[in-house]
Amino acid sequence: MNLLPTTAKFCILGAGSSGLAVAKNFRARGVPFDCLEREAEIGGNWNFGKPNSSIYRSTRLISSKRLTEYVDYPMPKEWPEHPPHELVFQYLRDYAQHFGLYENIEFNTAVERIERAVASEPGAAGWDITLADGRRRHYAGIIIANGHNWDPRWPEFGGSFAGEVIHSANYKEPVIARGRRVLVVGGGNSGFDIATDVAAHADMVFHSLRRGYHVLPRFQRGTPIDQCGEWMLRWRLPLWLRRLMNRPSRWRAWAADASSHLPAPDHRLFETHPVINSRWPYEVARGTVRVKADVKELRGDHVAFIDGSFEPIELIIYATGYKLSFPFIEKKELNWRDGRPELYLNVFHPQRDDLFVAGLIQPDSGQFGLVDFQARLIAEYICGLQIGTKAARRFQQEKQTAQATLNGGVQYVRTPRHLLEVEHFNYRRRLQREIRLLAG
Repeated sequence: MNLLPTTAKFCILGAGSSGLAVAKNFRARGVPFDCLEREAEIGGNWNFGKPNSSIYRSTRLISSKRLTEYVDYPMPKEWPEHPPHELVFQYLRDYAQHFGLYENIEFNTAVERIERAVASEPGAAGWDITLADGRRRHYAGIIIANGHNWDPRWPEFGGSFAGEVIHSANYKEPVIARGRRVLVVGGGNSGFDIATDVAAHADMVFHSLRRGYHVLPRFQRGTPIDQCGEWMLRWRLPLWLRRLMNRPSRWRAWAADASSHLPAPDHRLFETHPVINSRWPYEVARGTVRVKADVKELRGDHVAFIDGSFEPIELIIYATGYKLSFPFIEKKELNWRDGRPELYLNVFHPQRDDLFVAGLIQPDSGQFGLVDFQARLIAEYICGLQIGTKAARRFQQEKQTAQATLNGGVQYVRTPRHLLEVEHFNYRRRLQREIRLLAG
């Protein structure tokens, strides 16, 4: 491994919520960088309507603003607890302006390829980047921050379907369902949100679920549900007690005996990514959303389900998640193992000190603040390497050999959906601890 010269410049890929956090922390620590963004504005996934934005018009934060916001830039007190995407986009723009990040961002600049630099002299490090317009650049290090919710994962069902099919990545407005029999496939938050979103417009909505889920409301006695969970974690309550204390919340979410329409979960609470939705249980109870089993086969203008039932369907919306995809760099460069990059703390390459990934997590609460801590840790590590601190050398050895446990004691269901799952509270504490050690 080679120390990077203090004059070396890093490249941040993407000016979404993760790229902005890295840019802000690099500016604060004096790490020189360029930030390359393919669109004409910051925001990434929160830049509604852009080709690589997967949010829809009704999207709002699932996590509360206090557990989502950046560490040193709070969201306004007057904003709702779960701001809509318009306010989130405004927040990101305000953040970039407040910390002077625009001057370091190159817009309309897409990256085509990233390759290891050809060493011009012994010990040389870094990466060569080819831009979409054919230009090439050399950087001492790369921070990939382009997000991971953009490459749709499509299910593989037998048969063929005669109606319209879209992925949730392309769903934008509920009017697409007007007067139609709609099938929503998928048990993530997007699936639950879209099923309720189209219920008022569709002739009928069917929601196909592979398993039963624990559905929690957005609020518990006026407090955002994730903040209630945060208090339990701060009190260091054991997992079994936190599950027990969440029972009243689940019962309230399932008012009007809607639970009779849903198969019993095959897992315990917290073992899947949280489903937060206050409307879905009531739509199920009212009959505007009908829960169906997993899809067995597509039959022209009908869909057959594994329980033997079938329904005439005109529109299928697959809310089946996203593939981990980094088409601009070879998988081997990211230490790819078992379907994902095997990185220390989901950030640091075990062997290389010039390649990092920011935002490669799916936390059980908000993300911006966690990535802020990731970015601080990256900046502290780079600065420590440049001056040769003992703390940086210790961390260098640790990331080569240690395995970081990020689940907080929870055993997640083994599905692609949980490849990046982290328990936010203990993950945040781990990042904070490493920052303190590196900062001395």
